[in-house]
Amino acid sequence: MESGAAMRTTQITYDDGITRQFLWATTLWGLVALLLGVVVATQLSFWQANFGTSWLSFGRLRPLHTNAAIFAFVGNMMFAGIYYSTQRLLKARMASDILSRINFWGWQLIIVSAALTLPMGYTQGKEYAELIWPIDIAIAVVWVVFAINFFWTIAKRNEPKLYVAIWFYIATIITIAVLHIVNSLVIPTSPVHSYSLYAGVQDALVQWWYGHNAVGFFLTTPILGIMYYFLPKAAERPVYSYRLSIVHFWALIFIYIWAGPHHLLNTALPAWTQSLGMVFSLMLWAPSWGGMLNGLLTLRGAWDKLRTEPVIKFYVVAITFYGMSTFEGPLLSIKAVNSLAHYTDWIIAHVHAGALGWNGFMAAGMIYWLVPRLYGTNLWSKRLADAHFWIGTFGLLLYVVAMWTSGINQGLFWQALDADGFLKYPDFVEGLVSARFLYHMRLIGGTLYLLGYILLIVNVVRTVASGKAVNVTVDVAVPEKEHGPGFRKLVLARPIVFTLMFTGLGVIFFYGGLIAAILALGGMLILATATYLLTGDSWGQGYHRALEGNSTAFTVLVLVAILAGGIAELIPSMIIRNEVPAISSTGELMTQKPYSPLELAGRDVYIAEGCYNCHSQMIRPLRHETLRYGEYSRLDEFIYDHPFQFGSKRTGPDLHRVGGKYPDLWHYTHMMDPRSTSPGSNMPSYAWLKDSKVSGPKLQRKLEVMRLLGVPYSDDDIASAEATMLSQGKLISDALAETGIELEPDSQMAAIIAYLQRMGRGPRPTGPEEPVAEGGLE
Repeated sequence: MESGAAMRTTQITYDDGITRQFLWATTLWGLVALLLGVVVATQLSFWQANFGTSWLSFGRLRPLHTNAAIFAFVGNMMFAGIYYSTQRLLKARMASDILSRINFWGWQLIIVSAALTLPMGYTQGKEYAELIWPIDIAIAVVWVVFAINFFWTIAKRNEPKLYVAIWFYIATIITIAVLHIVNSLVIPTSPVHSYSLYAGVQDALVQWWYGHNAVGFFLTTPILGIMYYFLPKAAERPVYSYRLSIVHFWALIFIYIWAGPHHLLNTALPAWTQSLGMVFSLMLWAPSWGGMLNGLLTLRGAWDKLRTEPVIKFYVVAITFYGMSTFEGPLLSIKAVNSLAHYTDWIIAHVHAGALGWNGFMAAGMIYWLVPRLYGTNLWSKRLADAHFWIGTFGLLLYVVAMWTSGINQGLFWQALDADGFLKYPDFVEGLVSARFLYHMRLIGGTLYLLGYILLIVNVVRTVASGKAVNVTVDVAVPEKEHGPGFRKLVLARPIVFTLMFTGLGVIFFYGGLIAAILALGGMLILATATYLLTGDSWGQGYHRALEGNSTAFTVLVLVAILAGGIAELIPSMIIRNEVPAISSTGELMTQKPYSPLELAGRDVYIAEGCYNCHSQMIRPLRHETLRYGEYSRLDEFIYDHPFQFGSKRTGPDLHRVGGKYPDLWHYTHMMDPRSTSPGSNMPSYAWLKDSKVSGPKLQRKLEVMRLLGVPYSDDDIASAEATMLSQGKLISDALAETGIELEPDSQMAAIIAYLQRMGRGPRPTGPEEPVAEGGLE
C-alpha cells in the first residue's frame, strides 16, 4: 500500500466466539481420538481387548480412530486457527455469524454420526473415506457453507493484499471440495450402504489420489497456513522469506496432487501412473523442506524463547517432524524402498510421526497461545505445559522408533530367502509374534502421548477458569480501493503463459522419445533465456503482489494448479477400460465372472468388519510374495470390485489367492477362534457372524445397483438372488454339518466363507467348467 493512499477508519469486533467453540471441540475430540488410539494399540498387543463384541472389534474401531484424529481433532483445530487468523489478516469480521455456527454445529454432527455408524459396521471400506453416503453429503454441504463464509469475508476484506496464510487456506478449501466430491461418487443401495462408482484399479487410483491429497490438503496445507500466522506471532518475528513462501506454496500445491499413485507401487496399477507418482513424490522434497526452513528460520533472533516459552518448543518440534515426514514420504515412494516398507509397520511410524508430531504438536502450540488471549488471562502453568511437551515428545519418539524397527524387521522377514531361493520364514505369524514386544512399546509410547495431552486439558481448563471470554475490538485504517490489474490480465500474464509452455515442453521431454526430448530440452533452455532477457525479475515479486490483490484470479490459478495432476492421472484410467483379456498358463482365454449373490454378501461383510485394515488383496510381482501367496495379482481380476480392497497394511497375510487353499471348516474355525488355526495370531474372534443373517431383498437391490455399474447380472440372476444365495449357503452348511457344526445357509458366516473361497479363483477358462471347491458356486 502506498503511503499517500486515501484512508478511512472503521471499528471491527472480531467473532472470537466461533474460535472458542472450535477450540473446545478440538480439545474434546483430541482426547477421544487419542483414547481410541490407545484402545486399538492395546487390541493389537492383546487380542482379548476386543471383548468378543462386534462394535468394539479392531476392524471397526480403527477407522473410527483415524477419522477422529483427522476430521475431529485436526479438523476442529484447523477451523479454530482459520477463523481466528483470517479475521485479523483480512481486517474484517467473518461475513456471516450464522454460517459460522452452521459450520460448527454441522461439523460436530458429522463427527457424532461417524462415532455412531462406524462401530455399527456402516462403512464404505475406503481409507480416510469410510463414512457412509448420507454423511458424505453432509460433509459436502458443511464444507460449502464454510467456503461461502470464507470467500465472502475475503470479498469484504479491509486489507488489499492476501497474506501467505490465506493462500494456504484457499488451496485447502478448493482442493478438499474437489477431492471429496470425486471420491465420494456412489450409487446407494440403502440409507446406510452404497457401491463406489469406480471399480478395481480405477477405484484404487481415485481413492489414493484422494487419500494422499487428503493428507496433503487437510493435514498439511491448512496447518502450514496456521504456522505462517501463529509462529511469527509467538516468536514476534516476521516470516523469514516472502520469496520462499511463494515458491513453497505454488510448488507444493502443484506437485502434491500428482503423488497419490506412490501408495500403489508394485501393484496392478499401470506402470506409467506408478512412475508419475514416484517422480512427483521425489520432487516434493524441495517445496516441503522449503516450508520447513522458512518456519525454522523465522525464529532467527528468537531462539532464546525456546528455553522459556512452551509454545515455541511445540512449534519447533512440530516443524521438525514436518521436515522429517516430508523427507520420509519421498523416500518411501522409491520403488525399491517401497517394496520393503509397504504393508509394514514402517508406514504406521510414518503416518503417526506426521499426525502426532506435526499436527498434534502444532495443535498444542496453537491452543497454548490462543486460550490466554481468548479469555484475557495468562496461561495457568508454563511448567505443566513443559511437562506435556517432554512427556509427549518421549512418548512419540518411543512410538515411532518401535514402529520403524518393527516395520523394517517385517519387510526383511517377509523377503528372506534361503540358499535355494525359497522362503526362509514361510510362517507369516512367526513374524507377528517376533514384533509383539515392539507392539507393547508402541502402546506405552501412545499412552505417554495421551498422558501429556491430559496435562494440556488440565492447563486449559484452569486457564479458562482464571479469565473470562473476550472479543477483540480494533480500529482498522482502510485504504480506498485500488484498481490493480484485472482478472484477465493476471491469468494471461507472461508468468502464467511461460509456465504453461515450460510444462508442455516438460511433458514432451518425459514422453516424447530421445529426439523429442533433446528438442524439448533445447526449447526449455531457449525459453528460460528469453524469459530472463525479456523480463529480468520484473514479474517476480511484482506480479505476485498484484495477484495477491485479486482473490478471484488467485483462486482460479489455484484451481488450475490442483486440477492438472488429477486430470492427467485419472482421465486416462477412466477412458481406457481395465477389462484386459487374461491368458492362462496353457494359453486359454480367461473371463472374469461376477460374484455370486452369497459371495457379494460375504464381500460386504468383509468390508463392514474392517478386514481390509489388516489384510491386503494385492500380491505384488516380487518373488518372495509369489512364493508366499501365489501368482501375482492382475488388473483384470478386479473389474467387478466396488470398492477395491487392495489394503495398505498386513497385520495378517494377503488373501487374494486364499480361495480353495483351505476347506470351509478351516475358515469357520478360524473365524470363531483364530488361535486354533493360527497360534500366536492377534486377530479377534468373529463369532457373532454365525448368528447374523443376510437379507435376501437387500441382496436383490445390491445386484441391481451392481448391474447399473456395469456388472453383467441378468434379470434372472437378480430375481433368483435369494434362492441362489440359499443354495450356495446350503453347500457350506451341509459340508460343516458332516463335522457336527450347525450353520444357517443365510448366515453372515456362510457368506464370508463363500467370499473367502472365491478370492483368487476368477477369472475362469471360457471352456468347460472347472470342478467347484467347497463353498464355491459359479
